[in-house]
Amino acid sequence: MDGFLLAFAVSFGVVFAAELGDKSQLMALAFATRYRALPVLVGITVATTAVHLLSVAVGHSLGSALPTGWIALVAAVAFVGFGAWTLRGDRLTPAERAKAERATGSAVLTSAVAFFLAELGDKTMLATITLATQYGWFGVWLGSTLGMVAADALAIVVGRRLGRLLPERAVQIGAAALFFLFGGSLAVEAAGAITGRPAWAVLADVLDHHAAGWLALAIGVLVAVLGAIGGRRLLHASPARREMGRAARVPGSPAWWARLLHVVATGLGLVAPLLVAADVIDPIAVFDDPGVVVIGAGLALLGVALVLASQFELRRAGPADPVLASSGLRSRMRNPGLTGIVLATAGTLVMVPTLVGVLAAVLLVVSVRIQVRAVREPVLAQLHGEEYVAYAARTGRYLPRLTLTRS
Repeated sequence: MDGFLLAFAVSFGVVFAAELGDKSQLMALAFATRYRALPVLVGITVATTAVHLLSVAVGHSLGSALPTGWIALVAAVAFVGFGAWTLRGDRLTPAERAKAERATGSAVLTSAVAFFLAELGDKTMLATITLATQYGWFGVWLGSTLGMVAADALAIVVGRRLGRLLPERAVQIGAAALFFLFGGSLAVEAAGAITGRPAWAVLADVLDHHAAGWLALAIGVLVAVLGAIGGRRLLHASPARREMGRAARVPGSPAWWARLLHVVATGLGLVAPLLVAADVIDPIAVFDDPGVVVIGAGLALLGVALVLASQFELRRAGPADPVLASSGLRSRMRNPGLTGIVLATAGTLVMVPTLVGVLAAVLLVVSVRIQVRAVREPVLAQLHGEEYVAYAARTGRYLPRLTLTRS
């Protein structure tokens, strides 16, 4: 019974997360604009039951034929891929949307056929196959089927309202984070099964301070590159950013100091893990633990995901000024890119805690505060006037505002 409940719970959660923002969830919402919700849900349930029964049959056969350790490793890689797929997002093509809107005849039959075809080869089907290699087939079948139906019902019943309250990218990032977390746990389990040693002992061997240093350095370089790309992209997209760029070229100005401190903080943030990886210095002993490294890596990757989401929004914004956004991350927080950079830097500091890293984090926070409070906000207020005041009242500076400010 415990095995069934575990299989059901894990499968329900994973497939539910996979469906958030998925093409079939968008199809459910499109069908619901033409038909009543109940027949559409019945059609979805019929199609999902069939597809996921096929999926668990494939997964159970693979699980019986292959060594469990290597299956878990493949599953870990697969779930990381599902996370990246979810982070990339999904959209209905014009042909698929037109088909959903023009559909006639029985709502149950039409939606069932459409969803059966849409799910073949989709990431939810692949996720179900992967889960069936790890858990009992019946629990996976029932959990994955109900998880998908619940997610599509959510899209039909509250999808539009939820879309107004939560940025689409925030939903996708949360779902992707669940996939990455599950993939990481499977990787640890696989390492233990393959080596024949306790998983935590294998993790401790792999995540010594040398490996943590190199990993933190790689994340730091990635964040520095993304930050530079984002700065250039925002420079072309925002008139306010161009004004800030001109101010940064005046020696002694707040923008000049903010840029200088940011450059120094970035340099120290890269030097600190490099010194640890090269065995020049040791991390602070009390925090030198594999569990702390895992926590730091998770925090750093969360920061990277936030920076990437901010970059995608800039790319999609086109020529319009993204500063006064009405949707997406910037409609909830004014500086998502800077928040992501700070989170990633804090994560690398936790991974390889050193005094050099602490200095880098402090300088980065100071540079961000100067950049935002003494440069960005005055320039934006001057350029946009009351429009910016209203925008600032409904958004958070570094994190989403939980309550609206009363005027």
